[in-house]
Amino acid sequence: MKTIPIYQVDAFTLGPFTGNPAAVCVLTDPVGEETMQKIAMENNLAETAFITRGNNEWLIRWFTPVTEVDLCGHATLASAFVVLNILEPESREVVFRSRTMGTLTVRKKGELLELDFPTDNFHECAVPDLIRESIVKVPLESYMGRSDYLLLFATETDILDMKPDFRKLATADGRGVIVTAPGSDVDFVSRFFAPQAGIDEDPVTGSAHTTLTPFWSARLGKKKMKARQLSARGGLLECTLGNGRTMIAGSATLYLKGEIYV
Repeated sequence: MKTIPIYQVDAFTLGPFTGNPAAVCVLTDPVGEETMQKIAMENNLAETAFITRGNNEWLIRWFTPVTEVDLCGHATLASAFVVLNILEPESREVVFRSRTMGTLTVRKKGELLELDFPTDNFHECAVPDLIRESIVKVPLESYMGRSDYLLLFATETDILDMKPDFRKLATADGRGVIVTAPGSDVDFVSRFFAPQAGIDEDPVTGSAHTTLTPFWSARLGKKKMKARQLSARGGLLECTLGNGRTMIAGSATLYLKGEIYV
């Protein structure tokens, strides 16, 4: 029997018991993909990250309770918190190498941690009937990004009041659906629904902001913006559009640590 250190970190927090919880498993010995998926299912969090120390970098993979995903922002932020505050507290930044999205860097930015992610490309599209019926509300505009639909609405209240039919939405294509509108006290707000990936509503979705940031940057005419995700737990993000990159900063806090026996 082997043990795997595990940390649960709340990412993009507004305070205790807010933000998006992610599990971070630190691997020193190889673990099979099937075991990773079972651990993620057992954790039953939106994401479990598995990180392995490499040469001047860390290898990273992300799993929901039902599938591996290509990119996850909040679990990367959580992993960076573990590395920069527990495993390598003298470091100012950590470089992760992912299987499909290349190199991802996270840096200390004052009291925040800042993700450096590739900016998403998106195009205008019609809303599939299944998604429109699941969301009920009719968006002003609709787009498709790398893996998610992006639906624009008029007001923050539209986003807060939304009650999707998750069972119907689970049969839609794509990874998930981002709904967004101008914010009352921030530049923009959003929610993220992904029952297709085993997550009815993700509390705070870093990767979705690689789509939201260029979208709102073009509309607002600014590169630096503040965003709020309006889930029940809530989360706050600082987004900056760079040259082909999106910087997403937020706070994180350790909730628990322990060991997994496999």
